Amino acid sequence: MSGTLYLVATPIGNLEDITLRAIRILSEVDLIAAEDTRHTAKLLRHHGISTKTTSLHEHNERQKSPQLVARLLEGSSIALLSDAGTPVVSDPGLVIVRQALDAQVQVVPLPGPSAAIAALVGSGAPPHS
Repeated sequence: MSGTLYLVATPIGNLEDITLRAIRILSEVDLIAAEDTRHTAKLLRHHGISTKTTSLHEHNERQKSPQLVARLLEGSSIALLSDAGTPVVSDPGLVIVRQALDAQVQVVPLPGPSAAIAALVGSGAPPHS
């Protein structure tokens, strides 16, 4: 049985702007694939998470994604993180997501902070138009 690829939205500025579900998933997965492992280490330390990390960024995504998908097919669970916000949205991740879906690996996006929504609701502009 294959594992699961979790797309975990991360805080945009404040390390506490993360969901409880995201913290649980980051603690439970076998591996965290991070855009910048040094940046992600700060988030993980802040929340007491010791899961192993590996880098997955724009310069290595095409080469490394097949290896990670192979691990998923072996049953490992992997969380994909960008430095801030949601993976794939102006960040790496599209390659591994497509490869995982092609391999029929379950891909689970976890919602999280959105700079656009935060700006909209704090602007006083009517959100209905």
